[in-house]
Amino acid sequence: MPGTHPKIFKHVHPYPPFLFKEATKLIVGTLPPPRFTTGDLKPGDVNFCYGSRDGQLWRILDRIFELGLLFETSEKAVDQRKEFLLKRKIGICDIIDKADRVKLDASDIGMHNIVLRDLLMYLKDYKKVDTLLFTGGSSKNGPEYLFRRLLKEKGLSLKPVDSRVPRIHKFEIPGETRTRVIRTVSLTAPSGSANRAVGSIEEYKRAKERDPSYTTIDFRVAQYRSFF
Repeated sequence: MPGTHPKIFKHVHPYPPFLFKEATKLIVGTLPPPRFTTGDLKPGDVNFCYGSRDGQLWRILDRIFELGLLFETSEKAVDQRKEFLLKRKIGICDIIDKADRVKLDASDIGMHNIVLRDLLMYLKDYKKVDTLLFTGGSSKNGPEYLFRRLLKEKGLSLKPVDSRVPRIHKFEIPGETRTRVIRTVSLTAPSGSANRAVGSIEEYKRAKERDPSYTTIDFRVAQYRSFF
């Protein structure tokens, strides 16, 4: 009807940051699919960060560390993931608190009126963290893109360290006694939508030529292994 407005979905992050004082690395993403906010999980979803049955992060980590993870909607599946994170001193602090959507999907580009979590505040509280692992690069509304926005608001910026994929940067947090340097790694996103981008990476093309059975998951496993 003329004059009607599209219905806005308030996409609120369903999980608080998973943080603990021993953490030395933080995984930083955006938002899980909207069904995790509404509670309408699908069979095979895990009710925890990166728990979508369509996501690849936990499948990648499962291969790297031979975890024997369950991929089901159960408390045991959640506990397995928490135990792994605690053992490896890896926390999770996605950068978005909430956003609006017109289309009910999980795309980063479809988010509007994004409200960021104050990741720098968390870093000041968790002083052992020295690495941020972005689950995606600098494309619009991706974790690196939004983190740059947050840094700019605080008068800080990322400095390049290595421009090869995955790109590595660093930034400094001024302290009372010393300046703290934190590294960021922009991993290839663990989502099916990023597979096209993987297909254009020269390293992947060369590996595929050597071994036609080589997959985009294999590529991510090799990439992630160095940083987890």
